[in-house]
Amino acid sequence: MGYRDDTTRSESDWLTLGEAARFLGVAQSTIRKWADQGGVPAVRTLGGHRRFRRGDLESFLARSSAGRWQAGPAVLLVDDDERMREVVRLELEREGYDVQVAASADEGLASIESRKPELVLLDVLMPHVDGWEMLRRIQERHGAEAIPVLMFSGQLDDAASRQAVSSGASGFVGKGFDLGELIEQAKAIVPV
Repeated sequence: MGYRDDTTRSESDWLTLGEAARFLGVAQSTIRKWADQGGVPAVRTLGGHRRFRRGDLESFLARSSAGRWQAGPAVLLVDDDERMREVVRLELEREGYDVQVAASADEGLASIESRKPELVLLDVLMPHVDGWEMLRRIQERHGAEAIPVLMFSGQLDDAASRQAVSSGASGFVGKGFDLGELIEQAKAIVPV
């Protein structure tokens, strides 16, 4: 990545990291990783911020459509705890997954309708619509085995694990929640 010193270009040609992430429909950490790996051209300002040229992002999208630059498997992470979402998202992206996040079951279901993930990581304990109900709705709309669902909870035990399996989930990580175990189970279900 070079430094941006071309002041003759229009400011509207350049996008900030957040604008570029929205343009591509991915998390900021994902586009940051793609830029660091050379998949998305970027420059740094003198202040150290990344800037992306709109034309480069359009070319990246065209290459992606042609299969020359592929993000990892699409994962939807649904958890009402913002801090937990961020920690798990960062770990998954570090492993190579393309992660979308949702803060509620309704948000998660809407996300699935717009972009079907290869795996859903689903918190069991959420307000309003819990993980059990969301799992049921996913299965009702898409089929029982169409989208693998890995459920997790830091508060539930072996009984919840049995319920998850009997409800058609692909796995469960429960009490004594271990992020490493969650990532390993995700990799076992949908390898990177």
